[in-house]
Amino acid sequence: MAPGEHMHQGSWSIEVAAPAGVVYGLIADAERWPLFLPPVVHVERLDFDGREDRLHTWSVVDGRIRSWFSRCVQDPSARRVECRQIDPQPPVRTMSGVWRVEERGPAACRLVLQHEFTLLDDRPESAAWAERVVDADSRACLARLKHLAERWPVLDELVLSFEDEVRVNGPAELVHDFLYRAEDWARALAHVERVDLVEDQPGVQRMAMDTRGADGAVHTTESVRVCFPHAGRLVHKQTVTPALVAAHTGEWQVVPDAYGVTVVSQHSVVVRDEAIEQVLGPGADLARARRHLREALGRHSLAVLGLARHRAETAIELLHAA
Repeated sequence: MAPGEHMHQGSWSIEVAAPAGVVYGLIADAERWPLFLPPVVHVERLDFDGREDRLHTWSVVDGRIRSWFSRCVQDPSARRVECRQIDPQPPVRTMSGVWRVEERGPAACRLVLQHEFTLLDDRPESAAWAERVVDADSRACLARLKHLAERWPVLDELVLSFEDEVRVNGPAELVHDFLYRAEDWARALAHVERVDLVEDQPGVQRMAMDTRGADGAVHTTESVRVCFPHAGRLVHKQTVTPALVAAHTGEWQVVPDAYGVTVVSQHSVVVRDEAIEQVLGPGADLARARRHLREALGRHSLAVLGLARHRAETAIELLHAA
């Protein structure tokens, strides 16, 4: 620590009615943090040797999208994960954190999160901002992990993941361009009523969208999208979800080969089980909620994929006819 630099520290904890191993499994699975931790939008795993993770993380920090690289060291025997950011974004100079799970019995534990950070300047307003953001995000993460872990007997059923794909006889660039320019979807897709999209940072988009379901109801969602054009990928996370969804992440992939292009839409959803009967009616259960979400999300994804294919293949036909 540099001379005169002030180390800010904080510790948060929560009691969880679930086995310690279940809770540790949630915090050790970095690639699923976007599903499990509310502020996290996307985690790109750059390297993992079985103990140390090197990660690139995008997260919502006080309403803005920030990204950073970090190293996280897992210690399963101690049920501990320690992370340190590499070259954090201003006003942060250094940032590290430790997750620790303390066993309290066969189905009880205490989850502890500790942070240490320094700032490029220790003006009172900078320190107050950083402490407020770290406190709010830490509390939100602990609450969500407790909520999920205490449903551990059905947790595998609460998480729904699936893919849809189509083949396209057209250039990958046109397909990716259609997926990237989501602001055009409202004019082209019957189920999309409105799209507001802004890109304040290159490759990072904020999107608000109104979609009409099969029952005629309109749902409003907000998402963050991170684009990897050279890899033909676009990942997304809903930051405002429908009532039946606690968390929703996904990815569009454009995969060219010698014969054309495969376009894949992947979704992962955490079902909000306490809202099932409110949304789907008395007597509805988790199995029905999973079917409902699979059908609705799949229908919308296939509509987008189908139009992307039509646009790309039509462009090729027009080129050949010219």
